[in-house]
Amino acid sequence: MGKLLITIVALVTMLGGFVFDWNETHIFNPHWTPHAKFHNAQTMVLGALLGLLSGWFLWFQNGDKRTTLQLAVLFGSLYWLSQAGAYFFPGTALVDPEFAHPGQWPAQLILDGTLFLLLGVGYWLETRSLTRMH
Repeated sequence: MGKLLITIVALVTMLGGFVFDWNETHIFNPHWTPHAKFHNAQTMVLGALLGLLSGWFLWFQNGDKRTTLQLAVLFGSLYWLSQAGAYFFPGTALVDPEFAHPGQWPAQLILDGTLFLLLGVGYWLETRSLTRMH
């Protein structure tokens, strides 16, 4: 069950940027400069790579199971940690004002919190399972 929870986060990390940013609010936004679109594309690719790494270490990497589990959780969390950190930079916003609607901030915080919770519970379940195996 723990691996399943971590896998869900890996999939959301891998695909989420494309699901939420491949539209007129982000990558196809005519008001965005090419450089802003570059950084959006960079973020989408980074999320895909981190999600793939998380899944790879969770399911396919050989070696010490505890270490590969820790790396899977680390890679699964980095994208979301960087997103949380981005809120504290000057002039940043979750969405551009033209697309803002009530409830977006709480919804994003709930998503971020849920993903961290899934990673934490998944890690806890898997470490319990590893302890029982030894």
